[in-house]
Amino acid sequence: MTSVVVADDQDLVRSGLELVLEARGCRVVGTAANGRDAVETVRRLAPEVVVMDVRMPVLDGIAATREITAAGLPTRVLVLTTYDLDAYVYDALRAGAAGFLLKATPPDRLVDGVRTVAAGDALLAPSLTRRLIEEHVRRPPPTEGVPRELRGLTERELEVFDLIARGLGNDEIAATLVVSEATVKTHVNRIIAKLGGRTRPQLVVLAYECGHARPGGRSGREALG
Repeated sequence: MTSVVVADDQDLVRSGLELVLEARGCRVVGTAANGRDAVETVRRLAPEVVVMDVRMPVLDGIAATREITAAGLPTRVLVLTTYDLDAYVYDALRAGAAGFLLKATPPDRLVDGVRTVAAGDALLAPSLTRRLIEEHVRRPPPTEGVPRELRGLTERELEVFDLIARGLGNDEIAATLVVSEATVKTHVNRIIAKLGGRTRPQLVVLAYECGHARPGGRSGREALG
């Protein structure tokens, strides 16, 4: 059973989410009514996933997400909000969230999302990734060669990084490079370690911010070829 903490400032929403998750095989180990309580509850209970609202008192969900990821806690953050605003999605990704869903999401899809981020994958469609990056990231001018931030990566790790930036999952990367998913996972873990423990969505943001990726799915190396 996937262990979950639910953080939302509305009692009815917290109760409803708890019922939905418990009825579909997840184990809700705790709840929180504001961002500060969410951080403390996650520290105390170490759940696999925290389902995090954005607008909460004391500390909002974005700031709470930032504290959880900055502390190096193993809990993955799935942001769940009423507001379909690009700024919220982008801020959540930069803060280290592993996924983003709306509260209008069907119950089964929510549970699938919880399990997806618990398994270490990101919950963000490639089309949404491109739209967010194009609208909210100020990209530097293209430069020749590998950006300074990525120079510690091997050639194979750069290939994997390129595919992550396009929004591909481990299974799709494995198929593209004709290697096993276990091999891809090893490369992804090494990339994350070399780049300072960033989450997978943060790798996508980094790829665009440093000018390595381009809207439309091409990497800086392809654009130069």
